[in-house]
Amino acid sequence: MTEVAFDHAATAYGLPHAHCLAQAAALAYHDADEVAARTAAWGFPMSRSFRVAHRPPFPLEDTEGFVAASDRMIVVAFRGTEPAELRDWLSDANAAQVPHSARRGRVHSGFAQALDAVYPELHEAVTAARTDGQSLWFTGHSLGGALAMLAAARMYFDDPDLLADGVYTFGQPRTCDPELATAYDEAFRGRMFRFVNNNDIVAQLPPEPLYRHVAAEMYIDSQGRLRDKKASFLGGAADRVRGHTADLFAPGADGVRDHFIKSYLAALGKLAG
Repeated sequence: MTEVAFDHAATAYGLPHAHCLAQAAALAYHDADEVAARTAAWGFPMSRSFRVAHRPPFPLEDTEGFVAASDRMIVVAFRGTEPAELRDWLSDANAAQVPHSARRGRVHSGFAQALDAVYPELHEAVTAARTDGQSLWFTGHSLGGALAMLAAARMYFDDPDLLADGVYTFGQPRTCDPELATAYDEAFRGRMFRFVNNNDIVAQLPPEPLYRHVAAEMYIDSQGRLRDKKASFLGGAADRVRGHTADLFAPGADGVRDHFIKSYLAALGKLAG
């Protein structure tokens, strides 16, 4: 894994910080020992991994991630999953919604259940670590991005003192209905940055109009350039993939290659200089 230098005094958006948080999202795929060693090298003396196993018929094996803390910064990172494992979960038939815990719109039922499983432990870890008003950051790739976004929303709506300084996600799917997306955008304006790498298939699902992405989208085009793209750019693509999900999730498909965390790391590494 590439060495990065976290700026523990960061309080605002920046590409070097985005690259660091993408590295943290990638680290969430590793075991607790690797997490502890790597975060210590990044200047976080405290780390705490969390993992809760799910029982069938729930389609995911577990929900996991970590909390890392220094005296100036706390990072919460969620593990993602392989695109093929998300295929059926993000289809029309399985994209059922349930009320959000803060009673602000509705959210994908599977994402809600996955977050519910770890939320008490996560909340305790964050509040225990935040002893001196440290900045608070959430990150994740793929499913991990969806969980990072929802965890940040839940913490803030439950306790406004836990408003994240930033939420950076990479290849996250749509997670919620327009009502919750609007409430989220109002609360996290200037704090949420949702990176989408070119044709990333997961970022195009579940389909609109029941689901809507939150802002702000940071689109990495086919030339590796970063552009602000409106959600409507990918909205039409979601309609085109409806009913053809299996083919687009085939190994080697462009949308799958663009989804891999290593693709995000490579692109952001170049952009961050």
